[in-house]
Amino acid sequence: MTTNRFRLSGAALGLTLVLAGCGGGGGNGLLGTGLFSGNGGGFFAARNASVPLEELDAETIYQQAEFQLENGRPDDAAELFIEVERLHPYSTWAERALIMAAFAYHADGDYEAARVAAQRYLDFYPGNEDAAYAQYLLALSYYDQIDQVGRDQGVTYQALQALRVVIERYPDSEYTQDAILRFDLAFDHLAGKEMEVGRFYLRREHYTSAINRFRVVVEQFQTTSHTPEALLRLVEAYLALGLTDEAQTAGAILGYNFQSSPFYDDAYRQLTGQGLSLEAAGENWLREVWQQTVRGDWL
Repeated sequence: MTTNRFRLSGAALGLTLVLAGCGGGGGNGLLGTGLFSGNGGGFFAARNASVPLEELDAETIYQQAEFQLENGRPDDAAELFIEVERLHPYSTWAERALIMAAFAYHADGDYEAARVAAQRYLDFYPGNEDAAYAQYLLALSYYDQIDQVGRDQGVTYQALQALRVVIERYPDSEYTQDAILRFDLAFDHLAGKEMEVGRFYLRREHYTSAINRFRVVVEQFQTTSHTPEALLRLVEAYLALGLTDEAQTAGAILGYNFQSSPFYDDAYRQLTGQGLSLEAAGENWLREVWQQTVRGDWL
């Protein structure tokens, strides 16, 4: 079963991965130009503050953007990185600046702009070594919005799709393991939303509507942490409707897979309290799940 092993801030993790994966002492690294360069960067930025950007070379503007990022102004940094690309579109600095603009936008919470910049990088430099990070950053820009959208789960599906690209297209990248973890968490989040709505219906005795939600969890999100509870709630809803075959079969699946779960104990008490056993009974959709369980095809 999937567990919520850890959850990191997208911006913080993104910065860590940029520094670890793209840095280096040579000129080929993404941040090989002196990000977090300390007092030298401050002097440099101040010295050029009054010079129009059009009169500065690409490296100079890039270093000013680094200075802004270093000093907690990712919005200003993003604008300067974009200016590098605009004023010097065919330079090596423009390539570096574009992905750094995506990072700076993300750090500033401007997720839409981060996605645009990351996608532009992927369109222009699909074979570059930093393409995996661009795709990962694009996925984070969806993932970090999941908790902001209430019951609208469209952004969660978009996060899953973008994370899947990281996992499948860049399986050996340093971002893949974290993408897998976040994919599991986003998948679990979708199941949790189904459970939330199902419980709402169950409390109000709208049993058929509740069953439909819990069924989605059992059939489509069975590898998530919400499956044991979904099976228990199916037992409760079916018992309330007098559909004992379905209730017993849900209990049987719960007992077969999650006997150590407190949800199993609750289902056992409810079923045996009505003189029922936890066994597959009748012909219904849960009977098919039971057969898959016995064959080892479920979970």
